[in-house]
Amino acid sequence: MLQDRVKAVMETLKRESEPWGRCPKLIAVTKYSTPEEILPLAELNVTDIGENRVQSLREKLPFLEGKFSIHLIGQLQSNKVKYIIKDVCLIHSLDHASLAQEIDRQAQKAGIRMPVLLQVNIAREPQKGGVAEEELFPFLRECARLPGLRVKGLMTMMPLGAAEDTIVHYFTRMRALLDQCRQEAVQGTEMTELSMGMSQDYALAARCGATMVRVGSALFR
Repeated sequence: MLQDRVKAVMETLKRESEPWGRCPKLIAVTKYSTPEEILPLAELNVTDIGENRVQSLREKLPFLEGKFSIHLIGQLQSNKVKYIIKDVCLIHSLDHASLAQEIDRQAQKAGIRMPVLLQVNIAREPQKGGVAEEELFPFLRECARLPGLRVKGLMTMMPLGAAEDTIVHYFTRMRALLDQCRQEAVQGTEMTELSMGMSQDYALAARCGATMVRVGSALFR
């Protein structure tokens, strides 16, 4: 049952994150779920959901009854920003200048400051989005200058099938990068959020200092 799976995930998150004094926010990844499957989450106090595709999100929106905060967690094309700028609470996948500029433009047009996370390709996988580690701080300063953005932190994805010690290494490095960004205290940034960990490794992410985990199949299998 969904209730049992949500309970199991939350118990794991609370246990693994105890040394950090903050339980990561559970973002239920709903890209393969129908509105009928999503709506019961609200009754279980899971009100943050993650969608990967703009078109799918727009199709589901009218049926979600305004019960959820929606996170855009997949790669976002610049020409799709205008379709989601007023509907999502956080964009997790900002990783290049032209996208930052378009989010800024659309946010200013809508009269808002759009919360974003900068995606880091910590494992340097060529098939995945994200800035390289050495590009992060210049990109952070560039985004901070855009008045339509609120840079809230970092996001990353792990290599599929990586060994546990490799994953822990990358997660630990991401937490260190977040702390370094906070110490930089770049004006216009907040750097409080670290989105990492999915169904296969969310427990490790919580142990390593994630503030958000993106869990789909562990909830909806």
